[in-house]
Amino acid sequence: MTTDDLPPALGRHLTFHGPLSEARATRLIDRLAAGRPATVLDIGCGWGEVLLRVLAAAPDACGTGIDIETGDLAHGRELAKERGLADRVTFVAESALGTGQGPADLVLCLGSSHALCDPDGPHDPAAALRELRRLVAPGGRVVLGEGFWQHPPTQEELAGMWPGAQGGDHLVLGALVDLAIEAGFRPARIETATDDEWEEFESGYREATEVWLAANPAHPSAEETRARVDRQRSTWLNGYRRVLGIAYLTLVPVD
Repeated sequence: MTTDDLPPALGRHLTFHGPLSEARATRLIDRLAAGRPATVLDIGCGWGEVLLRVLAAAPDACGTGIDIETGDLAHGRELAKERGLADRVTFVAESALGTGQGPADLVLCLGSSHALCDPDGPHDPAAALRELRRLVAPGGRVVLGEGFWQHPPTQEELAGMWPGAQGGDHLVLGALVDLAIEAGFRPARIETATDDEWEEFESGYREATEVWLAANPAHPSAEETRARVDRQRSTWLNGYRRVLGIAYLTLVPVD
C-alpha cells in the first residue's frame, strides 16, 4: 500500500488550524506588523502560517515557533523555505511550558493555551495568561486565540461534545477578558470568530477525508477512518456548534 492509497489526514489541507478567515488574518497581521516587532514567538505554532505571514509583513523581524508535533514543524520549515523566510525563522520541537524562548515583542498563542498549562491538571487559562505575560517584552503585544462559551452549555450539549466535556472547560467571554486584565494586560482588541469562519474551518477540516471515503468505501482503512470522521463531525453538530466560540484577544502588557 502506497502513501497515495491512505486516507488524507484531517485538517492537513487547511490554511489555518482554527476558525480564522483570510480577511481577519490579513487585518490582524497588518496591525501587528505595523508595530514593527523585532522578535516573534509562536506558542503551539503548528506549521506556523500566522508566524510566517507576520515575518513576511515585518521584514526586520525574526521568529521562533514552538510545538511538539514534529510533522507540523517539518511542514512549517518547508513553507518557510518556499517563501524565502528560512533564515528568519526557527521551528523548535519542545514543550512550551516554562520555555526560555522569550521574551518577544510579539507572542502568538492561537488555540494553544493548553501548552502553557500543567499537563496533569485541568485547563487553566489564568496560568496560561500569566505565562504569556512572562513571555512578552515590555511594550509588546500578545495575540491569544482562546475558546469561550457563547452561553453556558446544557448537559445535553456537553454530552454531545468531546469525551468528558464539562462546563468548567471554558469561561464565558467576559470572564476570560477579566482574567487577562488580572494577569497584567489591557485588552486592546476583542474579536470573536463568526459562524462563517467556524463552518469554513469545520467543513475544510473533514472535506478531503470525506471525499476519499466516498471514493474508497471498501478500503482496509475506510471503517476506522469513517468512524473517526463521523465522531468528530458529531461533536460539532450535536455538541459545540454555536456553543463554543473562539476569541482573538490582542493584549498589551501593563508596565
